[in-house]
Amino acid sequence: MSLPLKIALRYLMSKKAHNAVNIISVVSVCGIVVATMALVCVLSVFNGFRGLIMGRLAMLDPEVAITAAVGKTIARPDSVLAAVTTVPGVERAVAVVEDQALAVFADYQMPVRLKGVPDDYDRMCAIDTLMVDGMWTLHDDVSTYGVVGVGPALQLHVRPGYLRMLQFYAPQRRGRVNLANPMGAFKADSLFVAGVFQLQQNSYDTDLIYVPIDMARRLFDREQEATQIELRLAAGADVGPVLRAVRQCLGPSYTVRDRLMQQATAYRLVNIEKWMAFLLLGFILLIATFNVISTLSLLIIEKDDSIHTLRWLGASNRQISAIFVAQSWLITLAGAATGVVLGLLLCLCQQHFGWLKLQGDPASMVVHAYPVQVVWTDLLMVLAMVAAVGALTAFVVWLTMRRRLRAVSTRA
Repeated sequence: MSLPLKIALRYLMSKKAHNAVNIISVVSVCGIVVATMALVCVLSVFNGFRGLIMGRLAMLDPEVAITAAVGKTIARPDSVLAAVTTVPGVERAVAVVEDQALAVFADYQMPVRLKGVPDDYDRMCAIDTLMVDGMWTLHDDVSTYGVVGVGPALQLHVRPGYLRMLQFYAPQRRGRVNLANPMGAFKADSLFVAGVFQLQQNSYDTDLIYVPIDMARRLFDREQEATQIELRLAAGADVGPVLRAVRQCLGPSYTVRDRLMQQATAYRLVNIEKWMAFLLLGFILLIATFNVISTLSLLIIEKDDSIHTLRWLGASNRQISAIFVAQSWLITLAGAATGVVLGLLLCLCQQHFGWLKLQGDPASMVVHAYPVQVVWTDLLMVLAMVAAVGALTAFVVWLTMRRRLRAVSTRA
């Protein structure tokens, strides 16, 4: 251990001549501890919410989605299905048809998203676990059914078991519009409602309705087309290599996306909020270091006699400056280490005990406590932020000592 560091440790641990310096020293360390702890906790909470959102969306989003790079539909879905099912890691592939339509039930109507899927689509996703009323089925021996989101169910006042059919209207894609018969410009179809699902995510609950794919193709006049090919991967398959293999198999005419790419907007918004909070808390950490500068400034004044003694003993200006620069680093690093440890302890306690609860109706909430997920890269970012602030503090202390030593040399 170098001599400046030994003296800095002694100055840090020893009792100061003035009680105010002791109080400011404690406050400066506590400020860094609290700011660092807040950084760890807030970033972990944002990670928890991001994981929660992505986990909920993953219940209905396909693991891999294939769409046309140009245009809205895939012209030859059967050939695409045959090609992708040969890719190692792909367990199942289905074609779906999705488009906008007008839903009408009794005196109620609203625009909806119709998604035409196969009858066994519940093998592709967890839709059957999200049913809040009725069950997942699209066909039986005599009738055709749809499964509606909770938003359309409430707005259209529809639910399973009603004898009235839910009607859909979509514009004709071909032919001319007869102004004398405006309804002739629309294709219509109808079905009964088999169930209502709720994901508790607006992108699905607000307007989505699942219908049989043959009905969607008739309604949207896409008998030989699909708007998307969805893949389910085999257990243990790594999505990265599968994604690259599918892209290589299909070529540039198709866009292949995993779940994060499908929800890029939601993922980006959560990340923006997370790093904005990081910058704001980093600014608070920067303000907290002003206390460190104040503490060291007072300590420099208090140790004026000791500085003179060190000079008489042969210490150079650089060595004397290094003492107080080292002390600024000790305060910053001690506060940062304590803050990281306390932040991790709080996050672990929140994970296991859920002390901090979310406000709202428990019956309508996915989780009741703030979700927390600690990511080691975030800890590195926090430590990097603390190191940057510590370097700035050390530089200010070095400038202060330089001026102080110059003044002492001038008086001497």
